[in-house]
Amino acid sequence: MAAVLDARSRRGVVLEWLPVAAGLLLLYVPVFYGLATGLWQTDDNAQGPIILAVVVWLAWRKRAALEAPPNGTAQGVGISLLVFGLLLYVLGRSQEIGSVEVGALLPILAGALLAMRGRQVFRALWFPLLFTVFMVPLPASFVDALTGPLKQHVSASAEHLLYAAGFPIARSGVVLDIGQYQLLVADACSGLNSMFSLSALGLLYLYLMHRRSWLHNALMLATILPIAFAANVIRVVVLALITYRFGDAAGQGFLHSAAGLVLVMVALAIVFVLDAALARLIRSRQGT
Repeated sequence: MAAVLDARSRRGVVLEWLPVAAGLLLLYVPVFYGLATGLWQTDDNAQGPIILAVVVWLAWRKRAALEAPPNGTAQGVGISLLVFGLLLYVLGRSQEIGSVEVGALLPILAGALLAMRGRQVFRALWFPLLFTVFMVPLPASFVDALTGPLKQHVSASAEHLLYAAGFPIARSGVVLDIGQYQLLVADACSGLNSMFSLSALGLLYLYLMHRRSWLHNALMLATILPIAFAANVIRVVVLALITYRFGDAAGQGFLHSAAGLVLVMVALAIVFVLDAALARLIRSRQGT
């Protein structure tokens, strides 16, 4: 009898959420299809489908909260957020502003959760909701404003490191001269998109680790962007050394693409080491 009631309650939950799921599919299948055949095929936005898969996985892990009965629903706030999100979606869709129509997903989901399940379920799903922000394509004006200064800083940092190591290197703007070779630090090497992607990975790592210390989490959050920047500088240094030792063809060939994987591995290694060191340090201090 209990099993029958449980099956009936599950069917009731499915029927309750069915209109929401149908509405989301109607709105966002065309959006994600357009991204999959456009922006997500570029290097700058290749993390988009991965972020989407992570959001779905995180929400699936919290599916028990979605099945729970409503508790302290906030229908006024929820409906307001939902309407606001839908207006954003219409604006972004009609004007073909990708960042707006994808960004509208956050208030739409948040509004639906608050209206149907309340603040308790909203708190349980806050991170998957927040993580949808990393699917939003960066506006071109924002990218242009930050890319130039970042390229300058990356180039200068790489030059200082290589010069200190005794290599014959000089810099003019974002152009590095090492030996008889000249390297241009292009927009893709500015580190902006890698900083965006690595910030997403860092936040996901912190969420999954469930560190209880606010000091630990605050310090890790404060270091994510500097770590991403440092990893990108290492990438440029590695490419400069490859070019200097093996020639321009090696530096611009397969190893150039592989350097992106090196960047991610270096950044994640730094995050893991720093996280472990902070955990040990804070634990030792709390024990004294």
